[in-house]
Amino acid sequence: MADIRITGRMVNFTRITFDTNDHNVIRQQLSAMMSETSYQGALVILDTTVEQELIALIQLLVSLDLQPMAVVDGLMGDEARSIQFPVLPADRPLQRIKATKEQALEQKVQDAKNSEANPVDATATIAKIKHLTSYHNEILRTGQCLVQDHGDIILNAGINSGSEVIASGNIHIYGSARGRVIAGAGGNFAARIFCHSLEAELVSIAGTYCVADDIPQHMTKKPVHIYLNDNQELVFEALEF
Repeated sequence: MADIRITGRMVNFTRITFDTNDHNVIRQQLSAMMSETSYQGALVILDTTVEQELIALIQLLVSLDLQPMAVVDGLMGDEARSIQFPVLPADRPLQRIKATKEQALEQKVQDAKNSEANPVDATATIAKIKHLTSYHNEILRTGQCLVQDHGDIILNAGINSGSEVIASGNIHIYGSARGRVIAGAGGNFAARIFCHSLEAELVSIAGTYCVADDIPQHMTKKPVHIYLNDNQELVFEALEF
């Protein structure tokens, strides 16, 4: 009997792109993000637009309870190869566009603070942004990418083949979904996808994905609601109008 078994498992990776090599800034911003979302222990793939000291960056991320698994080929590719750290091929270029409109949902939080002048009664009201929603009125064209890292995306038109829409929250598409639709980016298992006509190349929620050939045939070109069940499996449910 063989002593090795090969099996498959769906694993969720989070991609982090760095626009700075200042480790104090990276630590501060990642710590703030992780306090709002459950990224602790997340498997991460590293990308950068500036030069990095890879080993020091990996050590920083590990200290924040993240698990670096690979880098995207580019500025860190040669250093990664020199230490035999995995290198993934660079993506084909997509044009990242801005949404037509972005709306922030704010919640006022009462933060009690002691004061020498009035130690009992002193309070301060702080407004904190909890959730963002991007609205886009035009069709997402081939080669375009729309991303919302902190909330939902609502598209009033469809998306073409070769385009990509990515949200940490829910995605609503009031038209044909022909490209790649990725909700729950970063591990939001409660995220959902809604579209008027499902013709996608790929749909994904929190890392669990389904390519076009595996989408149930009776759901194609139909209004569909997609979500994860308790077993972290994608469920395709017809919408009734």
